[in-house]
Amino acid sequence: MSARTAIVTGGASGIGGAISARLAAGGASVAIFDLNGDAAKDAAAAIENAGGRAIGLPVDVTDRAAIDAGVAEVRARLGRPAVLVNSAGLTLDGPFLEISAETWNRALAINLTGTFDCCQAVIPDMIEQGWGRIVNISSSSVHSGAAGLAGYVAAKSGVVGLTKVLALEFAKRGITVNTIPPGFIDTPMLRHTVDRGFIDVEAQIARTPVGRIGTPADVAATCAFLVSEEAGYLTGQIIGVNGGRNT
Repeated sequence: MSARTAIVTGGASGIGGAISARLAAGGASVAIFDLNGDAAKDAAAAIENAGGRAIGLPVDVTDRAAIDAGVAEVRARLGRPAVLVNSAGLTLDGPFLEISAETWNRALAINLTGTFDCCQAVIPDMIEQGWGRIVNISSSSVHSGAAGLAGYVAAKSGVVGLTKVLALEFAKRGITVNTIPPGFIDTPMLRHTVDRGFIDVEAQIARTPVGRIGTPADVAATCAFLVSEEAGYLTGQIIGVNGGRNT
């Protein structure tokens, strides 16, 4: 990855943070896009202190102009992006009949439209290089559903569908597009859900065949393979990282 530039959305913490660090450790120059600009800069600084190359940019994935400006800055500072990991996401929960139009639209904007916009902004750079890797972080909830998460599950299901379409459209351009639906992963977003009493951690561990909660590093390791040269024959695939919860 030493000659590649990668963009990771939601890349300052959780799964995105682990992916940013893993790709940088593999030699990629990493641009961290995050709604929290200070956190993005801190994450980039940590990578630089560890000997990697990274920049952190405040980018709201629901704002197409901000995405385009961020990609332009990446080109100027790190070179054309060849890797895109769409990890930005947010769970917005509530009983179906109580979901407002605003909540529904926000769930789609963050989790689905943001992925669409980022792909559309970066794919021309990949076409120019004749090589590209896109990994979209979806959710294992697309397999099983999740009561109270209609907007989130619908949006992440859309991410899976989008992944398959882009894989078919751009395979001949040297671009692969895959999705990772993480299972039960210990992230700040999960802990926030636990604190609200929405998830029982021990019960979920008991339901996980490998007998433990997943870590962001588990997802990052799989992502690192999918963006490598060796994964060039994998595209349009759903690669679950879930400890055997979904097979």
